[in-house]
Amino acid sequence: MVPDIAPLRGRHVELAELEALVSRARGGRAGALVVSGEAGVGKTALLDHLTARAAAHVRTERVVASQSEMELAYAGLQQLCRHMMGSAARLPAPQQEAIEVAFGLRSAAAPSPFLVGLALLGLLTEAAEEQALLCVVDDAQWLDQASARALAFAARRLDAEGIALVLAMRQPDPVFAGLPHMILEGLGHEDACELLRLAVPGGLDLRVRDQLIAEARGNPLALRELPRALSPAQIAGGFTLTSSLPLESRIEQSLVVQLAPLPAPARLLLLLAAAEPTGDPGLLWRASAVLGLGPEAFDAAKDAEAFVVGTRVGFRHPLVRSAVYRAASPGDRRRVHAALADVTSAEHDPDRRAWHRASATLQPDEEVAADLEKSAVRARTRGGAAAAGAFLERAAELTPSPFHRGQRLIAAAEAKHDAGASDAALRLLGSARVLPLTALQEALVVRLRARAGYALRRDRGGAQHLLDAARGLEGLDPVLARDTYIEALAAATYGGRLGDAEQVTAVAHAILGATSAADETDRARDLILRGQALLATEGQTAALPTLRRAQRAFLEQAPDSLELHWMWFASRAAQDLWDPAGLRALADRQVELARAEGVVTVLPIALSLLMLVQMTDGDLDGAEASCDEIDAIKEVTGNPLPPYGRLLLAAYRGQADQAERLAERVRADGLARGEGHALSAANFSEAVLYNGLGRFAEAVASGRRELPYTRELNLAMRTLLELVEAAAHTGERALAEQALEQLAGVTRPVGTSYALAVLAMAEAQLRAGDDAERLFLDAIKRFEHERIPIWVGRCRLLYGEALNRQGRPAEAREQLRAAHRVLSARGLNGFAQRAADELRASGETLRVHTRGSAARLTEQELNVARLAREGLTNREIGARLFISAHTVEYHLRKVFVKLGIKRRTELKPALAGLTATASSA
Repeated sequence: MVPDIAPLRGRHVELAELEALVSRARGGRAGALVVSGEAGVGKTALLDHLTARAAAHVRTERVVASQSEMELAYAGLQQLCRHMMGSAARLPAPQQEAIEVAFGLRSAAAPSPFLVGLALLGLLTEAAEEQALLCVVDDAQWLDQASARALAFAARRLDAEGIALVLAMRQPDPVFAGLPHMILEGLGHEDACELLRLAVPGGLDLRVRDQLIAEARGNPLALRELPRALSPAQIAGGFTLTSSLPLESRIEQSLVVQLAPLPAPARLLLLLAAAEPTGDPGLLWRASAVLGLGPEAFDAAKDAEAFVVGTRVGFRHPLVRSAVYRAASPGDRRRVHAALADVTSAEHDPDRRAWHRASATLQPDEEVAADLEKSAVRARTRGGAAAAGAFLERAAELTPSPFHRGQRLIAAAEAKHDAGASDAALRLLGSARVLPLTALQEALVVRLRARAGYALRRDRGGAQHLLDAARGLEGLDPVLARDTYIEALAAATYGGRLGDAEQVTAVAHAILGATSAADETDRARDLILRGQALLATEGQTAALPTLRRAQRAFLEQAPDSLELHWMWFASRAAQDLWDPAGLRALADRQVELARAEGVVTVLPIALSLLMLVQMTDGDLDGAEASCDEIDAIKEVTGNPLPPYGRLLLAAYRGQADQAERLAERVRADGLARGEGHALSAANFSEAVLYNGLGRFAEAVASGRRELPYTRELNLAMRTLLELVEAAAHTGERALAEQALEQLAGVTRPVGTSYALAVLAMAEAQLRAGDDAERLFLDAIKRFEHERIPIWVGRCRLLYGEALNRQGRPAEAREQLRAAHRVLSARGLNGFAQRAADELRASGETLRVHTRGSAARLTEQELNVARLAREGLTNREIGARLFISAHTVEYHLRKVFVKLGIKRRTELKPALAGLTATASSA
């Protein structure tokens, strides 16, 4: 066998980069590297060399992923962490529970994948406490989906923990996108010639040599293995045959040819090892005994240098495993899987046993199918929706009864959809169509097809399909029907003006028809469903009592997971009903619950609502910290939530370049996805921006776009106040009156103090004399009572401007000074400048100190500093930003140096108005 150093020829740059990664870990830093390249190009040889060199200096954990375990949730991660679990007790309780449930070590509700990711990061950090840690994952393309996502999560958060993570795979997996990446190419011509000379001692026909080098494309394994498949005559005379097979298949074919002369028992033993991915020698010995394979089979396989049996069973190259398995007959594969099932513990490893039994079974078998179904339940419990889908799909294939087969196909499709594979879910539903189904099962198929189709396309027909599904469930499963109705209403609401104009009304009428006004339910989800339907069809007055009941229910009851998911409807209602106190309470409640339960899919929406509350309360710094947390979650989860918060913050702060750029991005995204809310967000934010900067004509242009859509409420109706202000300043009286009339239509029926304050402020701008003064003072009083400082400042600014126009400069200065104090203190720089300019016009000069960047902090440093300023501990900051406490400490040290401070209490003044150098996320 050619020495292992041979594939490393010409790899000096790659070796240096890998060793530099380990060196950084030894120095207390951390990082990850994805190494990709075709099979046989030398990835494993590089990793062998790296781990051998690093073993004397760092702790090393290495795992080889297996294709046969791709359907077992967290199988790869469990192998990697098997020596680290002793540190699990030092993790925060939710993280410890999550990873122990994921590994099947305790029973509890399915863990959040993000808590598992945080737990992995914590385990790695604990393992690196005493000595730097090198984690190596070979053949990472075969990782199960749950393990791959957890590793990607942790890899993106590594920074200052003394950890090096290397993942080798054939093709870059999108789940690892954004990580540092090394592409391993074939050897150069001279190195390839030398490796071929070592592989084929003696004479080699030049034409054969040139052809082999050309076909191998510098692939070291091909250069070593392809010549072994050639006869002496071919090597000497050049009578080799070309092939159109891909290189990987050519290599596998060559390996099969080399192993063909082995005795049948030795080949069966290799197949047994190839089918058993854990590498447990004891399991291999027991299974070989079941098959009647003796020591001579082991000797022959080892003599052929195909595999090695030590503390673990391993092949000399991963392609040997796949070549052996693919070349075997179906009958032999079933034999070895049956043997492995016989010796795998039903108590300690029931899922692998069930999978081996299924692989050994040809005909339908209810007992085997039932075991797979139980494995699917366990996979769900561990948070492995993808694994559950795979178990259920195979269970359906082996189910004798057509009725139960349909049942399992539907369950498999639901699991696939929950795992994000909606296209696979639709494929399985197509198979279920030809089976005998009950009426309820038919309705479930329609519902799941509508949900999966909407997830894939987000098209305008989604709401109608969901509505049809909800109607079909009436009388069969009323609870599920209502859950489907609320999904249909959400789909219609998201579309807004870009969807079917009558869709929201149609869905709302269907909901009202399916629910009774006499319903005495206090269930939060039922109340918000009917309340939102009333809001869409009959307006605020009719919906107000039900929506108020819904808000109380959401705040007072312990919500189930679905109620938490749809709490945003209650928060939206609080906005539509001009109820700032209700919105504050609901936003705080939703964020608290989402954090406590680890529901990270809900947390970005909850934080968006909290951010709106913070902005309304004038806490723009707190709102920016919420944006930082949203961005951290989006980076980890791929959540597509547009940057609404960043856009509105930039608008309030008068940052024109950033706000205009983000508005363009949000508007384009909304048009592409058919989401009308995005257009409202862009128009509203631009109107705020331009009013603050005194660019009233541009504010009119942005605000005017929302006039036809105020029935959508929410941001559309809030834009009316901006339009009144802009049109009043440009002298477009008719437009201002039109906007005021529409604003009155969505505020006066509600009658809350906030709504009446907004209406008074708008009307005051179009009235004169005592009427205007009375309205301004009423609005200011109400805003102060509701604790909404932004509107207190803006209303005083408008009142001061009006007093100046009336020739009452002394009174104007009183209002303008107060406005300037509030607006500048809250960071509304554009509006503060307007107040300063108006003061100058009244005869008083006041300079505005625009708050800018005091030091060049990176975005992550700024994120950490903001949360530290709010009083959070390093561990709490790490949990918010999905990084380790070590990384938090590392960033804070750099922040202190850059800002010239020594303690956390100095952060607040030092960070006043500070912005990151690149905070456009």
